[in-house]
Amino acid sequence: MVFRPTSILSVFVTMALLVLSGQTAVAQQRLPQGQIPDLGRPTESGDQIPLFDYDQYFPGLWTFEWRTPESPFGSGGMIEGRETFSAGEDGRNYVSSIEAIGPDGPFTVAATIVYLKSQQSFTRLENDSRGFDLLKAGRIGGDLGGFYTIHYESAPSLINGVDVRVRNVTRIVSPFNFKVESRISVDGGPWTNFGTGWWRKEVDSGPQ
Repeated sequence: MVFRPTSILSVFVTMALLVLSGQTAVAQQRLPQGQIPDLGRPTESGDQIPLFDYDQYFPGLWTFEWRTPESPFGSGGMIEGRETFSAGEDGRNYVSSIEAIGPDGPFTVAATIVYLKSQQSFTRLENDSRGFDLLKAGRIGGDLGGFYTIHYESAPSLINGVDVRVRNVTRIVSPFNFKVESRISVDGGPWTNFGTGWWRKEVDSGPQ
């Protein structure tokens, strides 16, 4: 039997296309989706903005980085880590766990999150291994472009001998990314910039 080069080449091309198409299909199935429904037409000002779906967006593993100034939380510099969001054991609340390393070394944060969808409100209680707790509360709003924003403010918390309050604006900019713009007030002083953290969702596009 004689194998012609053109026949062999066509077989390889066909196999490669099949493999790539299969990988693409798997990846598309697993990619996070936006929360604005496809209406088959451009959105209009009178269209209803869907209530934010926490279960669709947050659960999973996220990596983040955040450059912060020196503060009662610790030395200034880059913080890098990972945050995992999941459902709580009671079936109603949510939990998050952070493993990070900053200028003063590694630390962890365990958080309980309550999201009241009908009220579009969030509460987040954080227990930080650096020796303090933070209670944050806020509301979420969105637009027809699919962008949602959570406005958090913390209750005063005693951290390293001073009263600290934090304001965070979490901007959900895509199904894969959100950023946290933060400001801090110490002992009732003015609100100052506390940097911006960037989160990216880890998407497993490979076969299971």
